[in-house]
Amino acid sequence: MQDLYFVSTDKSRLNLQLIYQYLSLEAYWAKGRSIEVVKRSIDHSLCFGVYHRGGRQVGFARVVTDFAVFAWLLDVFVLQEHRGKGLGKLLMETIMSDEELKGIKRWGLNTEDAHGLYRRYGFKNTESPEIYMERLHDATPSP
Repeated sequence: MQDLYFVSTDKSRLNLQLIYQYLSLEAYWAKGRSIEVVKRSIDHSLCFGVYHRGGRQVGFARVVTDFAVFAWLLDVFVLQEHRGKGLGKLLMETIMSDEELKGIKRWGLNTEDAHGLYRRYGFKNTESPEIYMERLHDATPSP
């Protein structure tokens, strides 16, 4: 597989249009996301592209981090026609072994359907849901 596919953090290789189309049209978590938001999210993240040896991008993930304590994994995908080839594992192995991310104490992510993949890399359901909080953009603050 490694001779057919590779992962790179070189943002100049990223196919913005492909990422935008997948996220805004196919990803359950990002449907309707604008291209401007996709571009801004890429600009401010450590990005991992998965490429076929010919250079065509076939997958993506990004990490938002302070490079010291915390990292959040987002927008992970492999195009449908390239699934079942171990590319999700290749992508996760690359992310988790990245020199800039070694030593991160707390990782986070959200998923509805890939728990098995992420468990292989040490992710588990939160032990303390009573202390985990989130604020959604449309949330109304309490007085």
